[in-house]
Amino acid sequence: MMESRLKRLATTLMDATTDKDPLVQEQIYNALCYLGESEPEEILHACDEYLRQHDKLAYPHRVIILKAMETVVRNNISLLDKSTVKVVIFLASNEMTKSKEVIRDWQQAASSVLVAVGQCFINKVMEEVLTKFQPGILPHYFVLQTFANLSVSNVFGMVPFLNSILGTMLPMLGMAKQDHMKAVFCYALQHFSESIQEYLANLDQAPDPTVRKDTFSAELFSAYEVLFNSWLQHREAKLRLAVVEALGPMSHLLPAEKLEEQLPRLIPGILSLYKKHTEAFYISKSLCQILEASVDIGSRSLDAQLDALLATLHPQICVPADPAVPLAVKNHTEVLRCFTVLACSFPDRVLAFLLPKLESSSERTRVGTLLIMRQIINSASSQMEIKKPFIMSSMKLPLQDSSNKVKRAVVQVISAMAHHGYLEQPGGEAMMEFLVRQCALPSQPPKKQPLDLDDLTSDSVQSISVNTLFLLSTTVDRMNNVLWPYLLEFLTPIQFTNALTPLCKSLMCLAMKKQEEGDNSSLIRYDLNANLPSPYALTTRLLVVSSQPYAGDSRGVAALRLLAVLHASVHPALQLLWSKKVPLLVEHIEENTEKSLSQKEWEEKLLLFLQETLAAVADSAWSCHLVAEMCRQLGSYNGFPLEKNFLYKCIGTTLGACTSKDLVQKQLQELLETARYHEEAEREGLASCFGICAVNHLEETLAKLEEFVRSDVFKKSVGLFSIFKDRSDSEVEKIKSSLILCYGYVAACAPKELLLSRIEADILKNIFQYFNTKVLGIKVETKDLTLKLCLIRSICMISQAICSALKGGDFVFSRKAELVAQMVELIKAEPLEALRTPVRQRAMVACTYLVILEPHLSDPDRTELLDTCLAAVLALPPLDREENGEDALNKDMLYADTISALKDLLKSLLQRSLTPHGLQDMFAHLGPWIKSSKDHERQRAVEVSAALLDFYLSKLNVSTVIPFYNLGVLIALFSPRCSDSLASVRQHAVDCVHSLLYIQLCYEGFARDHRDEMVEGLKALKKGLEEPDFTVLFHTCTNIAMVVGKRVPPDQLMSLLLALFEGLVDPDKNCSRAATVMINSLLKERGGVLQEKVPDIMSIIHSKLEEVDEEHIRKAAQQTVYILAAQHKSVVVSSLLGTSLPFDSHTCTMWRSLATEPTLTRQILEQLLERMSRDVPYKESKSFLLGSGTERVATLLPLAVISALYEIMSAPEAAPAVLDLYPALFVTLLLRVSSTLGVQLPKNLQSKERRGSSQGPALRSLHPCSCAVETLQVMLTRGGSEEVARAVGSAGGWDLLAAPERHHDGVALLAGAMARLAGPRLPLVVKNLLPSLSSIFESQRVTTTAFFAELLNSNVVNDLMLLETMMDSMTGRQKDSCTLVRMLALRGLGNIASGAPEKVRKHGAKLLASMVNGMDDKDDPHNLVALEAMSSLSKLLEHLEQRDIQSMLLHIAIRIRPFFDSEQPDLRRSSILLFGNLSKLSEGQGEVFLEQILNGLVTLLLHLQDPRPDVVRACKFALRMCGPSMGCEGLREMFLNHLREDRGLHYGEFINHVCKHLMQSYPEMLNRLISTNLFYFKSSWVDIRAAAPMFIGFLVLHVDEDHCQQVDLDPLISALNLLLKDPVPAVRVKVAETLGRLVRVL
Repeated sequence: MMESRLKRLATTLMDATTDKDPLVQEQIYNALCYLGESEPEEILHACDEYLRQHDKLAYPHRVIILKAMETVVRNNISLLDKSTVKVVIFLASNEMTKSKEVIRDWQQAASSVLVAVGQCFINKVMEEVLTKFQPGILPHYFVLQTFANLSVSNVFGMVPFLNSILGTMLPMLGMAKQDHMKAVFCYALQHFSESIQEYLANLDQAPDPTVRKDTFSAELFSAYEVLFNSWLQHREAKLRLAVVEALGPMSHLLPAEKLEEQLPRLIPGILSLYKKHTEAFYISKSLCQILEASVDIGSRSLDAQLDALLATLHPQICVPADPAVPLAVKNHTEVLRCFTVLACSFPDRVLAFLLPKLESSSERTRVGTLLIMRQIINSASSQMEIKKPFIMSSMKLPLQDSSNKVKRAVVQVISAMAHHGYLEQPGGEAMMEFLVRQCALPSQPPKKQPLDLDDLTSDSVQSISVNTLFLLSTTVDRMNNVLWPYLLEFLTPIQFTNALTPLCKSLMCLAMKKQEEGDNSSLIRYDLNANLPSPYALTTRLLVVSSQPYAGDSRGVAALRLLAVLHASVHPALQLLWSKKVPLLVEHIEENTEKSLSQKEWEEKLLLFLQETLAAVADSAWSCHLVAEMCRQLGSYNGFPLEKNFLYKCIGTTLGACTSKDLVQKQLQELLETARYHEEAEREGLASCFGICAVNHLEETLAKLEEFVRSDVFKKSVGLFSIFKDRSDSEVEKIKSSLILCYGYVAACAPKELLLSRIEADILKNIFQYFNTKVLGIKVETKDLTLKLCLIRSICMISQAICSALKGGDFVFSRKAELVAQMVELIKAEPLEALRTPVRQRAMVACTYLVILEPHLSDPDRTELLDTCLAAVLALPPLDREENGEDALNKDMLYADTISALKDLLKSLLQRSLTPHGLQDMFAHLGPWIKSSKDHERQRAVEVSAALLDFYLSKLNVSTVIPFYNLGVLIALFSPRCSDSLASVRQHAVDCVHSLLYIQLCYEGFARDHRDEMVEGLKALKKGLEEPDFTVLFHTCTNIAMVVGKRVPPDQLMSLLLALFEGLVDPDKNCSRAATVMINSLLKERGGVLQEKVPDIMSIIHSKLEEVDEEHIRKAAQQTVYILAAQHKSVVVSSLLGTSLPFDSHTCTMWRSLATEPTLTRQILEQLLERMSRDVPYKESKSFLLGSGTERVATLLPLAVISALYEIMSAPEAAPAVLDLYPALFVTLLLRVSSTLGVQLPKNLQSKERRGSSQGPALRSLHPCSCAVETLQVMLTRGGSEEVARAVGSAGGWDLLAAPERHHDGVALLAGAMARLAGPRLPLVVKNLLPSLSSIFESQRVTTTAFFAELLNSNVVNDLMLLETMMDSMTGRQKDSCTLVRMLALRGLGNIASGAPEKVRKHGAKLLASMVNGMDDKDDPHNLVALEAMSSLSKLLEHLEQRDIQSMLLHIAIRIRPFFDSEQPDLRRSSILLFGNLSKLSEGQGEVFLEQILNGLVTLLLHLQDPRPDVVRACKFALRMCGPSMGCEGLREMFLNHLREDRGLHYGEFINHVCKHLMQSYPEMLNRLISTNLFYFKSSWVDIRAAAPMFIGFLVLHVDEDHCQQVDLDPLISALNLLLKDPVPAVRVKVAETLGRLVRVL
């Protein structure tokens, strides 16, 4: 029986191989393999029988079965007996040869079976396959392929057969006519040859150690003749390649004399194939094997083939190998191996061939040749030893090549040469110079799209060169003496600047090696190396390049470290200093980045290091040599402005340390004669050099400057320039600019005690002599920007120098007014339409320092300076914010610097007159700009004003109390600007008012550090001014007005008000509105001087409301309405209610004003509630559209009252009144919402609302329901329940309230929020709501029931002692005619479990009866009441008395079971959750409820694959609850651990373990579990349909043998067979998997 069932199972699977889905096919293959693991021989026999019986089965399906057989054989080869092996071999042999045509997949699968069997049963396999290999008959293609594969997989077993196979095969070669047959013969010969070679190489392990190469030589030579003489000439390319692949391995086994004899034909024959095949790898590989075989036999005829070989192989290397084509890269490797073989045998001839190629005009030829050179230098080193000089001399031309590819190849050759001692030969230095030049290549911008795959940039050549240089310096010891000290020669030439970092790193490593060799070995031997740079040159060079430490791959660190290592070679006295200072400098670079490093600070550190070095050496002659070298190197830095500038500073520092006055003057003269004045960096450098030098040599410096101007050199320069008329003016101006700048730097750096006496006589006289050009005695204004800027900078430096030199001393600067006037002229000359140059900014900075100096400026001069600077800066056009890039950044910086300079200048001027009059005078100039209609002018003016007032306050020192007479005018100037349309103006205006009020306090006698709480409050208002929110601006202005009102002296009030009224016509509307707010607030703050005129003012403002819709008008109107309402409540309410609906904005404003005072507001709200109760919410009228139906139309009075309530309660001031009337308002509005669901507006109002929305800004919608919802929202907010309103809103409750279908959900959200957040309000709310439970309006009953149901969900109901009342109310609603009310009533009763769980036990029987009745509700077509009853019962269960539950437990469990598979997901979820809760309480029911659990277990486990996540969560819960009742600890733990809510589930693995435990604990249930699963084979859900067969598969996998008989296999296999035809592949995959597992129960 078992045998037949296993066979039937296997047959079912093999029948299914016709499935077209690849995943199903794969699973069938796996299932067959699984069966085979259990009963390998049985399955192999079944497969054999099936394939024999189904002779017509298409080959793709046979392949699946054959592959399964191969796997079973491979995994169980040692278990198979000979009879089975024989059956398998016979079947595979027949399958392989059944078709004479080659059907690759099928026959390959059969062949693989034979190869698998051949691992252990080679003789049996050969016995069978040799029957298909008869002499004289051409064998099947796959017979030969099987021989070949066997020879590879079982070398020792197969080689003994090869002699006879070859003997039989040779005559067949001539019979092979078809290309594919010839190819397979070649394939066989190739693998035979390779296996023979492996056999011979491992004779010590071979079964027959007597086998020799000559055993096979004769046969292989015969085969060779056919292959080479006949087949190699074939036109089919694939065949030729197959022949070539065979010839390589065969050549090693040919008789030596035969190979020697064949070489003159064989090698040309192979070489000729290169022209016929684009893919050369197989040819090259074979050729290399032939060459190795030829060399092994010491061939003499190879010599004659050499030229042809070289000529053919060389071009192979010259074509770049594409890395994306692996065979091309492999071909390169094989060809290079060929060159290695040839170079070892014929070194002279190979070199004679290669070296002339280095002179080829073809780049590829040169690159290819260099690659070969590198190969043979590395791999034929002993043969090349005596050829080194010859090879070195041949490299001269490649060293001059400009091609990047050639350069890279040369670098690689140099690397190889270095390792083999070539660079120690003459010519090695040239190689190293080439390498350093490549390290110095400039960087190139990356190309977007390279034209050539092998296209190289100089960056990649540089990169490989840098790596090579470092490698040679650090790892190739024999290179140490080649590189040291030779590399030092490359440090100073400027063309090697880019190579400095790798050079310094390499030199440092070499120097440290030298130091390790001995104390003095690192000293540079200048007596032996005349070309080395001097210590002065090295010091200068390394110090200068360190000034830009991050350039060139962080050359600063490398240069400084090298300098430290060379200390002994620079000067013996420097060791101590440099060992201490250099690490600190290096550390500073490493702690910073290029962005964070301060260049000025870094240069100062280096110059200090230079000063300390000069002091440590303390040798005048050494310093002279150093400065001479520095001056000599100046010219080489012409393309490096930053480095040259620093070198000038170094020269100045070194000259400053020189004691020889003559030397100083001589070097300064040389600098003046050789400077490139047209370069800005050069001018800066020269001037800074003179300045630094002047610290110690002021007399010599000034004398040299004056002497230079009088000298012939200067005059010749000017005369020479005048010859070139276009250039003359510009060049002369540049020289003058430089000299002026030199004077400025000299003044800035000179000793202060010597400076003042030289300022006017020597320095200024010469500066103005250079600046003022005269033609025929008339002064001509210069237009040269450089000259202007240099003059301004010099004046600035001179002014600063005078200021710092004074320190309280008296010095009257007689030329001050002249200098200020000169600066003003320069500012005036700048164009007003754009800010292009820094002239304005720098001139103002100069003036800032000048005005500090004595004497005072005259009033006209001061006015001229003020007006000119204000106009020059404030009137500039605004920056273009759309510009991007560096230009825009530079403009931004220049603009910011210019504004800053203006502020500093005005502060400097104000400092000279720090009085109210001085302040008034300053704002007389600034006032028009502050009120400008142009945003940018206003913004700049107020910003400057804020800075000025802050400065005034900080400097103010009041000795006597005096009046600040212009406070009012200045406050009025700035306070309206707190609402300016520009945020920055608003911020600065607050700062201005803040400063003014503190200035007033100072003048009243308070100390400057006194802090006034109210004035300080102004600062807190600034945050609100960032965004242009009118509400915030209004609030801020009011607060400012309050502060101003309390702090402005009485005598200033009228001037303040008058000035503020002037502000009403401000061109900025915001400021106009702010003025109004300020006026109103001030009037309110300062008392009732206008109180008797309030009625007149109110009537004016009322009329204004219709004319102008401005904020200050609206505020006045609200005040008026409030006063009127206080006197005439009823009249005001009646007249406003009589206004036409919808209310316009003015009417709404008036309503809102009634919320001002709580008592009044309460009285008005009570009136409105009373008026609403006078009318019904709607009237029913016939609808024309609905035929005989009716529609509900809202009544007008309640509609108007709701709108009025909304407006009043939307005012924050209404809060106290709303709190008083909270319950009445809440209940009235909630029932109003309920009553207006689906209610329409009257026709006339509908049309009016449509007209209003189309004509202008939309008024608030009048739709009855949404209107009521909005009013309820605002009532809650105003009644202190903002959190309730917010919570309902965030949950979408307000929209639900207005939706007829979801209204009860909205009510539930509202009730829940009330219970959580407004509990104390509930008793009165509930009391007011109770009567509505019996309302004639069904909607009100629904609303009230929903509200109470949700309240019962909260413990607050119990706390407030409302539970009994509400529970009785809910029970009473169970007979309501409305299904929704009944459902909500059950929900409420269920919610008691959450709200008052301790009360459930008391009322258990009553609650349980209600739930069971709900489940049995007959008038419930959609199961809504049943669903609610199940959900509620789930919540109640754990709180009920055990005795109450026990009686109903079984009844409920049976009642809910059908819902598990309901199409409605909510029913599935609720019933499963309830089942879980019942299981939890089933203790004591024992076997009775366990039966229910076992009945539902399969369903619950399968529904873990339910398409609905909430159902899956319910199943997880139910199974966790069932676990403890099942009496199996393993299952309980699994359900508890794997089915947690937050944990993902690997379903297959989980079911596997579940089935294991089930079969251990309930083995007798196997058949029952399988039967339940069979029911789900027809499920409509795919995942469950797939899970059911998998469940069965795991059950049978784990059942023990004793219970296997339970399974009724025939119907099971039939059902699985049927499911195997399911349209979904995933289902079929699981079925196939299960079929494989059924082997367990057979």
